Amino acid sequence: MKLKLILAAALVATPMAVFAMPKVGDVVGTKPEDATAALEKAGCKVGAYEAEGGKVEAKCTETGTGKTWEVYIDPKTGAVVDMKETD
Repeated sequence: MKLKLILAAALVATPMAVFAMPKVGDVVGTKPEDATAALEKAGCKVGAYEAEGGKVEAKCTETGTGKTWEVYIDPKTGAVVDMKETD
């Protein structure tokens, strides 16, 4: 019983934005305004976009933790194809 209470408290204390970050396979859209809205709804504030290797790279800051990410989006499908945490 005590273990369940500790686990429940830990889950409640975890920022909800951590659970909401976009994931590979999520479709965020092909238009910048759609992708920005979808990424920000998922807890990732977009700072800039740039083309890289045939993909669109969104430079984001995770709202729950302040970590910075590069989110790579397929420009044809609007799907997230890769994500990398940056320093």
